[in-house]
Amino acid sequence: MTGASLAADAETAIARAVAGRRRRVVAVSLALVLLLAGLAVLSMGRGALAVPPQRVVEILSSGLHGKMQDMGGDSVVVLDIRLPRTLMAMAIGAALAVSGALMQGLFRNPLADPALLGVSGGAGLAVGCAIVLADRPPLSLLGRSSFVLLPPFAFCGALISMVVLYLIATRRGRTSMATMLLAGVALAALAASLTGLLAFLSDDRQLRDLTFWTLGSLSGAGWSKLVVTGPLILAMLIAALPLGRGLNALAFGEAAAFHLGIPVQLVKTAAITVVSISVGASVAAAGMITFVGIIAPHLLRLLVGPDHRVLLPLSALGGAALVVAADIVARTIVVPAELPIGIVTAGIGAPFFLWLLLRRGQDLEA
Repeated sequence: MTGASLAADAETAIARAVAGRRRRVVAVSLALVLLLAGLAVLSMGRGALAVPPQRVVEILSSGLHGKMQDMGGDSVVVLDIRLPRTLMAMAIGAALAVSGALMQGLFRNPLADPALLGVSGGAGLAVGCAIVLADRPPLSLLGRSSFVLLPPFAFCGALISMVVLYLIATRRGRTSMATMLLAGVALAALAASLTGLLAFLSDDRQLRDLTFWTLGSLSGAGWSKLVVTGPLILAMLIAALPLGRGLNALAFGEAAAFHLGIPVQLVKTAAITVVSISVGASVAAAGMITFVGIIAPHLLRLLVGPDHRVLLPLSALGGAALVVAADIVARTIVVPAELPIGIVTAGIGAPFFLWLLLRRGQDLEA
C-alpha cells in the first residue's frame, strides 16, 4: 500500500469521524430541546390545580396570540404563576450549568463546580448580609433590602470567592486540583460559618428569608424577579459562547494557548466575570441550588466530547432541563407541601459526584 493511499484512507477516516460527531451533536441538541419543552409543559401543569398538557399548550398558544378571553381560571395559574417559575428554573439551570462548564475549562478539571468550590457559598453569604444587615448601618442608609439590591451583593460575593479560589489554586500558570478542592472546601466552610453567625443575629423574619436562600427554592419566582434576573443571565450566556475556543486552547496549558494566539488573561478574566455574575444572579433569585454545574456539563461531555464550543450551549439546555425536572419533583414529592429544590439537586448530585470521584480514581490507577 502506497503512502498516497494511506493518506487518503486517513483523510476518509477523519471525515467519517467528523461527520459522525456532527450527527451526534445534532441528535443530542434536538433531544435536549424536546426534553426541555416536554418538561416545561409538564411543570406548568403540575400543582394543586392540575392542568392537562394539551390544555397548557392551548393556554400558551392563546396567550401568544393575545386571545385571553374566556380561557378560564386555569389560564391565570399557568400564565401568572407557573410560567414565570418555569422560565426562572430554565434560566437558573442554564446559568449554573454554563458556570460549571466554564470553571471546569478554566481549572482544566471536570470536578470543578460553583457550589463545591465555595463560589455559591460566597454569593449566599453576601445575600445573607443584605438580608440580615439591611436594617443596620451602613446598609440601612439604602432603605429596606429589596430583590433589586440582592444581585449586586451576590455578584460581589461570588466574584470574591472565585478570585480567591483562583489565586490560591494557581501557581505559575498551573492549577493544582488538590489545592483547588481543599481551598474550595475551606471557602465553603467559612461561608457556611459566617452564614450561621448571620442566622444567630437575625430576627424571625430574617431567619425565614435566610433559610430560604440557604436551601434554595423557586417558590418566590414571579415576573418581577424574572425581569431583573432573566436579562442578566441571558447576557452572561451569550457572553460565555465566544469563550469556547479559548477554553479549548487552555486545555493544553496557558503557555500553549498563548502561542496559539489566545488572549489568555482576557479569557480568564471573562470566564471569572461570567461565572460570578451568573452564580450571583442565580443565588439572588432562588438561593443555593447545588451540583447542577457538575452534573449537566459532565454528562454532556460524555455524549458530545470536550469541545467547549459545543459543550457550553448544550450545557445551558441540559442544566435548564435538570432544574425544571428537579422543581417538578420538589413540588410533587411531598404534596401539599413543597420541598426546597436545593435538597433535590443535592440528593441527585452528591451520589453522582461520588461516582465521578471513584471513576476518575479507577482511570488514574489504570
